[in-house]
Amino acid sequence: MSAPLAPVYVYELPVRLWHAVNALAITVLAVSGYLIASPLPSPVGEASEHFLMGYIRFAHFAAGYVLVIGFLGRIYWAFAGNEHARQIFLPPLLQAHFWDGVLQEVLWYAFLTKSPRHYIGHNPLAILAMHFVLVWGSLFMIFTGFALYGEGEGQGSWQYTLFSSWLLPLFGDSQTVHTWHHLVMWFIVCFVLIHIYVAVREDKLSGQSILSTIATGWRTFKDDKPVDDAH
Repeated sequence: MSAPLAPVYVYELPVRLWHAVNALAITVLAVSGYLIASPLPSPVGEASEHFLMGYIRFAHFAAGYVLVIGFLGRIYWAFAGNEHARQIFLPPLLQAHFWDGVLQEVLWYAFLTKSPRHYIGHNPLAILAMHFVLVWGSLFMIFTGFALYGEGEGQGSWQYTLFSSWLLPLFGDSQTVHTWHHLVMWFIVCFVLIHIYVAVREDKLSGQSILSTIATGWRTFKDDKPVDDAH
């Protein structure tokens, strides 16, 4: 048997930092957002002595700004970094080989094929999911979040001018924006749970590193099976 393929440096430090910061921001946003939509029971005593929901709202807004800053930095690095840094932003949707890879990954995840293909970067199904759910989902949450935030800040704020002034009328009213903002939050939460499951599963079964790669940046392989990054 031939020796395993040599390790490959895939994810540069800015990508790995963004992954960690983004995961933390999404966690804080999801928890605080749920509590904002379904507030805790009012504490006993004078209202002036309690600021619980105020702290929760502050955590939500602060994490939102962290998400935005990280997302802008990630867009920059998609063009400044290596080819793997831009995969989730520019999926090759017009290439037949890419969609063949998507189908093969679906069969692999459904336990309908014995072994997966090896990829140095993300596999095609991961690229597709992260592009539409993570990239476009994050943009949707950023725009709707700022639209709701701008409504509270008032018509003289830059948030209202850039987001609330056109996005609230587009949806009809702010309650509809709240509903969609909350719904897409659950969509992203479901994606995160599936993402974690798939990462652990692939790390154990696929013959290549997944969990350690996002920590160190290096992709390692357990066999000499050729990679299929021709998409």
